[in-house]
Amino acid sequence: MPLIQVRRSSVHGRGIFAAQPIRKGRRIIEYAGRRVPWKNIPANVKDAHTFLFGINGGADVIDPDIGGNEARWINHSCDPNCEAIEEADGRVFIYALRYIRVGEELSYDYQLQVDEPISRAVRTESECHCGSSNCRGTMLDPSC
Repeated sequence: MPLIQVRRSSVHGRGIFAAQPIRKGRRIIEYAGRRVPWKNIPANVKDAHTFLFGINGGADVIDPDIGGNEARWINHSCDPNCEAIEEADGRVFIYALRYIRVGEELSYDYQLQVDEPISRAVRTESECHCGSSNCRGTMLDPSC
């Protein structure tokens, strides 16, 4: 039986859900995709819902559109049950922050960073719909 499954999410589009109980601290899945130098990403990427995962101090990104896996469907939450950790070798894994029940949607705090001024359009694209009681209303990094 798989540990996780992709299905429709009430947060946004698709989501990842626990198919088995997941213990706190468990490595769940790698965030996979093509690794690309940040400088090679076109400035006009228009899909606000394709999140390039910054690695190596922001020098490179993981593009889940090419060679990605189910991890790309993990939604943001301001009260996450998972965290994304970049390992020493540059690989990114999703770990459980707490016990996750069967059927519970997996989430982590995206803490999005953008290379442009935070305009109204950027704020709109980055709105959070996690529904948690401490929702900050945005997927942007709180320091932005």
